[in-house]
Amino acid sequence: MLQIRDLIWGLLFAACAAAIQVQITPTQGEISVGESKFFLCEVVGDAKDIDWYLPSGEKILPNRPDVSVSRSDETMSTLTIYHANVDTAGIYKCVAKNGDKEAQATVQVKIYQKITFESAPNPQEFNEGDDADIICDVVSSPPPAIIWKHKGSKIEVVKDVRYKIMDNGHLQIRGIKKTDEGMYNCEARIMARGEIDFKMIKVIVNVLPTIRARLSEVNATADSGLSALLACDADGFPEPTVTWAHNNVVLETGDKYTLNEDGSELLIKGVKKVDEGDYTCIAKNKAGEKTEEVSLNVFVKPRITYLNNQTALEFDEQVTLTCEALGDPTPTISWSFENRVFTEGEQSLDRNIVVRSHARVSSLTLKNVLFTYAGQYLCTASNSIGQDDQHMHLEVRYAPKILGTVTVYTWEGNAANISCEVEAHPGASVVWFRDGLQLPSANTTNMKIYNTPTVSYLEITPDSQNDFGSYNCTATNLMGSESKEFLLIQAEVPSSPEIEQVEPFSSTAVVSFEEPDSMGGVPIIKYRVEWRMQGRDWTSKEHDANDDMTAITIFGLKPETTYEVKMSAINGKGEGESSQASTFKTQPVREPSAPKLEAKIQERGNTLKVNWIKQDDGGAPIYHYLVRYKAKHVSDWKPEMRFPTNSEYVLLSGLDWNTEYEVHVVAQNMKGKSEPGVISIRTATDPTTIPDALDGGSGLGTGAIVGILIVVFFLLLVGVDVTCYFLNKCGLLMCIAVNFCGKAGPGAKSKDIEEGQAAFSKDESKEPIVEVRTEEEPTPNQGGGPTEPNETTPLTGPDGKTVKDESTKGETEVKNATAEVKTVPNEAPQMNGNESKA
Repeated sequence: MLQIRDLIWGLLFAACAAAIQVQITPTQGEISVGESKFFLCEVVGDAKDIDWYLPSGEKILPNRPDVSVSRSDETMSTLTIYHANVDTAGIYKCVAKNGDKEAQATVQVKIYQKITFESAPNPQEFNEGDDADIICDVVSSPPPAIIWKHKGSKIEVVKDVRYKIMDNGHLQIRGIKKTDEGMYNCEARIMARGEIDFKMIKVIVNVLPTIRARLSEVNATADSGLSALLACDADGFPEPTVTWAHNNVVLETGDKYTLNEDGSELLIKGVKKVDEGDYTCIAKNKAGEKTEEVSLNVFVKPRITYLNNQTALEFDEQVTLTCEALGDPTPTISWSFENRVFTEGEQSLDRNIVVRSHARVSSLTLKNVLFTYAGQYLCTASNSIGQDDQHMHLEVRYAPKILGTVTVYTWEGNAANISCEVEAHPGASVVWFRDGLQLPSANTTNMKIYNTPTVSYLEITPDSQNDFGSYNCTATNLMGSESKEFLLIQAEVPSSPEIEQVEPFSSTAVVSFEEPDSMGGVPIIKYRVEWRMQGRDWTSKEHDANDDMTAITIFGLKPETTYEVKMSAINGKGEGESSQASTFKTQPVREPSAPKLEAKIQERGNTLKVNWIKQDDGGAPIYHYLVRYKAKHVSDWKPEMRFPTNSEYVLLSGLDWNTEYEVHVVAQNMKGKSEPGVISIRTATDPTTIPDALDGGSGLGTGAIVGILIVVFFLLLVGVDVTCYFLNKCGLLMCIAVNFCGKAGPGAKSKDIEEGQAAFSKDESKEPIVEVRTEEEPTPNQGGGPTEPNETTPLTGPDGKTVKDESTKGETEVKNATAEVKTVPNEAPQMNGNESKA
């Protein structure tokens, strides 16, 4: 109605003032909110004033901030609308006047709102499982239609009930999932104008952390200097941060605690009992936080806190030993003495030994105290973590007790030792008597006394039958005294041994016998074996006696020959009578007997030393020994090896680890081959497969490693210098030899192979290396070297006599060591045609 009225008035006005014409360009205007636009009012004819009026009819004055009017010249005026808004819309009028003449024109200004996204945050984050409200606030005039798209497709709310487009245009996703994450397109459309705009919104779905402790309980040992590691693994989106708390206090890296980069591992250093308890692992992200408890159990290794030495008198009613210990779990306490272990309760049938325990205290009560109770007692406190051991000494004071062999045998002119062994505490003094007279007396020049802390020796060299008889030993200390009679008896030569059987072979015979019925009072030291062909002189050989000796082998016999054999025994007094002669006939020449084999693993666990002991040679010289071997689990034998007759062992090197090998050794003479001597032995386990100990062991320090490297480097330099000296006549050693010693360098290579040693390996193969040694048969000791003192061996005192002491053990060890010396021949072993070359 307003527009029609204005049109009518305009027509009337034009009719009245035809002399002036007004035209507005553009004739109409549409302005988007926020935009600016100008309109030009052109006047045809003379016009003194050109004015613009607002839709409200108010004249527009110059210099307004929102609407401006400016006159360019006498015929033109410009209306400018700045940053239009909805209130700016309406009909604007331009009026031109000149006196009583007036003309006007109008223009209708329409204001519309373009599609504008007032609020569409990007990205938008939600927690998994929540009802997500994806914000997309759009304004326009008229209001737009909102369309949502995901992954290039329009979201159809009728197809998925989880989606809903709200009245305000927001997109709601019920129970949003991690799979719903991604880019969403909020598209606004105005059909009337064909206007369209969109906004891409990134939707992030945060996942509440999940957390899992690697171990719900961790055990540690207190005061061991070790650390405890607590660990938990957390997952979620975004990646959660992990912290630890103990007793509601958040833990941080420092002297006591260390956290790794992601916080998943907490290292507690120098664990103590006070560190025991629950530790909380906290995983937190935008979606929330989760916690998990890890329990640290701190155990304490047992520690003995009280254990004192005790003193008692023999035959006291009782003595009690007490041991106290700390630890967690509470330790159990046990006692041990010599090879006996005492635990809770009565420990002996006579009820003289009783153990009682209460909490951390254990007592060992010994009733009716005996001198044998004296000594070191071990208290052991143990629990599941470890144990602690401490010794205490029980001192028992008691009167002397005399031990030792009552009867001693010897003969005139041979010194004998009567041993009076005394046990006493405190130590006792010992006196010897004969017929009530203390020894030695002025009339006894053939007797001497030697004392040690525990033994008194009376050395007697009998001159006549009168020196044999009874001798008294009396020991005295503060607790009392004791006496004991010893008998010195005249020794006799042994009776004859009895030959039970003779087992003949071609060149040897084994004589089995029983020891003499009477030893004569002193040990047998040798056996004499005599043999002869009928009508010939006797041949004899002495053999050192040993405890289990029941057979002796005679060597060097002739085949198919009849022999006689007899035996006699020898002790310190002399040689006894010979046994009755036994007759036997050797066998004809034949193949050798199988060698006897012995095998031993060498220091390198995959090297075996196989010794063979020659048996009967069958009456003909042994040409050689044939050796072959194989792993038991395979069928093929290694190539057979041949060794000379005087060879006694072979070294098999480079064998497989932890493998059982079978070795055959055959002796061959002119008649043929013996049955094989057979032995099986397993090599050691490969040392490289044994793991390092020690999960809790201490490694080498930096200083030790540097020291080792320096030593290795120095040894390498020395090795290079020595090599240059011998090969090229240069280096530091060469310089010293020439300038200081005046010697030239070595002119020839040293021998590659020592005398009697050969190495064998199969050509261009990895066959084990075989090393051969030969040994001479050890010669029995005919000289009767030093032996351990016995009843017939005099002791040495300050004047040169022998005194019985521990040194005899060392002499025995030296003799045993001497028996290991081997003789190495020059002859190298021969190989069969299919064997390796040396």
